[in-house]
Amino acid sequence: MLGLRKNPDHTRRNIYMKLPIKRPSRDVYSWDPFDEIRRMQEHMEQMLRTFPALESRFGSETFSPLTDVVEEGDKVLVTTDLPGIDKENVELNLKDNVLVVSAQKGKEEESEKEGYLRKERSFMRYYREIPLPEGVTEEGATAQLKNGVLTVTLPKTKLVTERKIQIE
Repeated sequence: MLGLRKNPDHTRRNIYMKLPIKRPSRDVYSWDPFDEIRRMQEHMEQMLRTFPALESRFGSETFSPLTDVVEEGDKVLVTTDLPGIDKENVELNLKDNVLVVSAQKGKEEESEKEGYLRKERSFMRYYREIPLPEGVTEEGATAQLKNGVLTVTLPKTKLVTERKIQIE
């Protein structure tokens, strides 16, 4: 052996080369605890949107119903799911080519059995603003609610086409 000794600094440098130290992206002075709270709130809201049953239980009681809009020749057909709603509780409005569907349902139960009383109330509301194509009119429109599906038929007006003006 030639009598080479290992240099302790040389060995230490090799360790650091193999294991690079990563510094945190944020230092303590620029960390905002309210930013963490906002991120947590956004995460919780995303979870509620992912699980609609949780949203209806703990969130607002206004639902946005599923809707289909189809153009068929000279009319536009809008179908919306409104389960458990009576036609007396549905309101339709058309303004600026936007169909507004609003519906509500309320229920109250009361039962008394051997010394205790139970009373429960529930309220559900559907609301949806549906943008429609240009040229839709409410004149001659029809609506039908059957088996929880609302079907609205809206006629389209003939749009005025461009006309050339001759210069004299």
